Amino acid sequence: MKIGVLALQGAFIEHIHILKKIGVQATEVRLVKDLEPLNGLIIPGGESTTINKLAKMYDLILPVRRFAEKKVVWGTCAGMILLAKEIKGEPASLGVMDIVVERNAFGRQVDSFEEMLTISKLQNGNSKPFPAIFIRAPKLIEARNNAKIIARLTDGTAVAAIQNKLLATAFHPELSDDDRFHRFFLALATA
Repeated sequence: MKIGVLALQGAFIEHIHILKKIGVQATEVRLVKDLEPLNGLIIPGGESTTINKLAKMYDLILPVRRFAEKKVVWGTCAGMILLAKEIKGEPASLGVMDIVVERNAFGRQVDSFEEMLTISKLQNGNSKPFPAIFIRAPKLIEARNNAKIIARLTDGTAVAAIQNKLLATAFHPELSDDDRFHRFFLALATA
């Protein structure tokens, strides 16, 4: 099992640390050739506009789209924005996941927060809440067709979705000590 983390900008190293901690071979992805040996790809949080510009500069948009047609891809925070088919008020980037998102919908950096989420898809997810960390997070407005909401805030706001082998979270699982979301992603990669 070899998982790549898009390493153009953002919190890529934190994902790599968690993957290595749970015994998975993890590598930084910066070029098209880096995608070839992978079983899955994580698009980390960061600045989605910057990640998108750099992905275009390095001709990664189409190769990542093709990768997402066959293999598991997970977008966290900015990564969720890149995966979305619709972004409120702007054109889509990768546009592979049938979700609608709104950038920075929870406010600025000073509005960051953590909420414990009950996520039944995770191991012990109904009895052991997941510590979800939100930093300038996008909001998941809608999941369409095959995309399904898998996590909500206590106020009902959707914050995570799955569509076949595509996974999106508005929060940063890589910033917590809880590795269950990464293990869930690996289970998708081997399914």
